[in-house]
Amino acid sequence: MKIGIIGAGNIGGSLTRRLRALGHDVSVANSRGPHTLTALAEETGATPVHATEAARGAEVVVVTIPLKNIPDLPSGLFDEAAEDAVVVDTNNYYPKERDGRIAEIEDGLPESRWTERHLGRPVVKAFNGTYADDIVERPRPVGDPERIAFPVAGDDPRAKRVVRDLMEEMGFDTVDAGGLDESWRQQPDTPVYGLRGDVEQVRKALAAASPERPAAFRA
Repeated sequence: MKIGIIGAGNIGGSLTRRLRALGHDVSVANSRGPHTLTALAEETGATPVHATEAARGAEVVVVTIPLKNIPDLPSGLFDEAAEDAVVVDTNNYYPKERDGRIAEIEDGLPESRWTERHLGRPVVKAFNGTYADDIVERPRPVGDPERIAFPVAGDDPRAKRVVRDLMEEMGFDTVDAGGLDESWRQQPDTPVYGLRGDVEQVRKALAAASPERPAAFRA
């Protein structure tokens, strides 16, 4: 599969490593330019590109940059992506530490719905509550008692299935977390956020979530 990754931080770097290990064709971009990705490219065999090129021909595009920077992404970012390309949003809103106040999110709009509106493309929310190192260090075969599960939210069943299949190939079980309007259930400080649990534990954690944004994650 041809995959574009926009963002080469902790999650982006780990996804690049794991997906390349599985043989996927990965292009990766960051805000500083491809010349700063030489080490990652040499380590993994991924192709370093400018952000404007990351989605070119991609079947899956992962956006994994600080939330506050989403509106600054170049226009036409997905113009050359595959016609039915799936966009994955791994981001979280950290108003105190990084992002500042975003009024729509403070007023209750799910973080990924805000991201979707700025990208102009439907998104699937995944990997946002995952420890980056786990992506590389904790894959397990199907049926292994230590195999962990991740929630996946999105409105398009086909897109969500593409992401779930990819995650399962990577060595993780998945749980359908509902549509994007339900994706608040996996935002920061919810029971599932950072949970290293199995399918049943993830389902219970999603069900236990409260729609009220916790004070620690409000501006």
